[in-house]
Amino acid sequence: MTTKGDNEVGVQDDFTQDGTTNLKGKPVLRRETGRWKACYEVCERMAYYGIATNLVLYLTREMKEGTVKSSNNVTNWVGTVWITPILGAYIADTYLGRYWTFMVASVIYFVVR
Repeated sequence: MTTKGDNEVGVQDDFTQDGTTNLKGKPVLRRETGRWKACYEVCERMAYYGIATNLVLYLTREMKEGTVKSSNNVTNWVGTVWITPILGAYIADTYLGRYWTFMVASVIYFVVR
């Protein structure tokens, strides 16, 4: 790093630029963030592909659906899984905003659960 007077140039680049702080209110180093996102993505993908793989078998064996009907249901499920985040993002960004998106999602979560 080069120094310019008493301040080091480039030190600010080590910290996140989005205002993220730790529990003590200090800026967070970039190298210490983001690991949980990768873990979350891996777990999400494993759950998705696990359900998608076993859903046809479940529908044919347990629910006694035909192969064509169960495959059609799984295809509809996959399409719904991929399109709902796009629709939700559009509604959130266009009409609701951050606060109301969270509130509506929380109400739906608590009512369904």
